[in-house]
Amino acid sequence: MNKTTLIIGGCRSGKSRHALERATEFPENDRIFIATCVPGDDEMKQRVRHHQRERSQAWKTLEIPVHLPEAIDKNGSKGNVILVDCLTLWISNLLLKTTDLDKIEEHIRRLTRSLEKAQCPVILVSNEVGTGIVPENRLARLFRDAAGFANQKVAACSDSVIWTVAGIPVTIKN
Repeated sequence: MNKTTLIIGGCRSGKSRHALERATEFPENDRIFIATCVPGDDEMKQRVRHHQRERSQAWKTLEIPVHLPEAIDKNGSKGNVILVDCLTLWISNLLLKTTDLDKIEEHIRRLTRSLEKAQCPVILVSNEVGTGIVPENRLARLFRDAAGFANQKVAACSDSVIWTVAGIPVTIKN
């Protein structure tokens, strides 16, 4: 398997399921799941529990809403695989800290450097945000811009990029 894989797609496209399937190809010991979600309501908490049930107890789960590059730096030599789900929630968390795109882009550059240094394979999940309409408010446009920038930079440094559509993974870079 490639060292860094980006799995991207629309909402409910099957990207998280496919990422988990790919990650389970690695030995059970020392699998690391980095969750970027901060559940803010009961429905999101239920989604998190559902994703947790999908993983075996062999997974070490780290809840990392903002300091993703640092978590990959710290764990990139410890695991057999790291699965990050998801980049767009990470971008959302960064936007809650700052709306300065230059600062967010620096976080993204640190992420790509951490991916390049990781000694184990890293699989990242992200939502494709460029196929919709231009959002009508500033914050939504900042989110779209930051997520699009993150997706481009991570795709550029990834060995493999997989687009999921209706539960079907389509390799777009290998």
